Amino acid sequence: MALMQRREFALLLGAALPRLSALELSKIPLGVTTDEIDDDIVTASRFLKEFHLRFAEVRTIWGKYNTVQPLDKIRECKAIFDAHGIRTSVLGTAFFKIPLPPDTPQGRAVLDNQWALLDGAMERAKILGTDKIRTFAFTYEKGQTPSPKDYGRIYELERESARRAKARGFRLAIENVGGSYVSTGAEAAELLKNVQENNLGLTWDPNNAGASGERSFPDGFRKIDSARIMHVHLRDYRYKDGKGEWTAVGDGEMDNLGQLRALLRAGYKGSFTLETHYKSPQGKAHASRTSLTALLKVIEAV
Repeated sequence: MALMQRREFALLLGAALPRLSALELSKIPLGVTTDEIDDDIVTASRFLKEFHLRFAEVRTIWGKYNTVQPLDKIRECKAIFDAHGIRTSVLGTAFFKIPLPPDTPQGRAVLDNQWALLDGAMERAKILGTDKIRTFAFTYEKGQTPSPKDYGRIYELERESARRAKARGFRLAIENVGGSYVSTGAEAAELLKNVQENNLGLTWDPNNAGASGERSFPDGFRKIDSARIMHVHLRDYRYKDGKGEWTAVGDGEMDNLGQLRALLRAGYKGSFTLETHYKSPQGKAHASRTSLTALLKVIEAV
């Protein structure tokens, strides 16, 4: 089917899909990253309710990252979610999404700011009713080759972050992402082997791993201890000429059906988020609607 015909077919199905997918969504707790619909929480909540989705991943709200919004705005967000029957599946943060600071007084000052960021994230997660916080494993500059000697320090800092979170009853779900020391399934697996704290796991993003050049499913996924996966991001990508790019679900090379089936076979019972990243000339909501419509058809086949 031609690309435009596929698009039109998917959009025509959109109105029926929420009814068709309700049963399937009971076994796959699916949400959407709200700021990939709209920064306004009311608008995003109405979108989720239209599709009978009960979960949201919270990142930027009302134009600011949630971790810099005052607590009153977080409480307002929670009230809106409650009115629409929506729960926060995971709180997105930029914790440790920074270059690895040197072990110097200046570097330790940078880390002090990161610990404060984590403290603020835990306050906000508590208000929103989730114990799960999305974090990272440090970044490096474009064109830089990460030093193997850095991993030992990264693992120790991740252990410390897990200890701090556990003391307050939270779990940390590290996302593998391009430009990070942990961008692929293989790197995520190595981190999990070295950081054994039971409240630290993975936000598995097979598309980030694929866009980093790994055959993320099934190869990268096979390396990961699936019991340590706490959250999963879904979307689609294509890898061409040494570079990954985001596409609408169904237009790229990600085997979402195979990945979903493999996770369920492995006993995964955690949450999923559509984080489309695909850019539509008709705007964010249209991009999320297009990808969600296609993804719901995939879920129906699971």
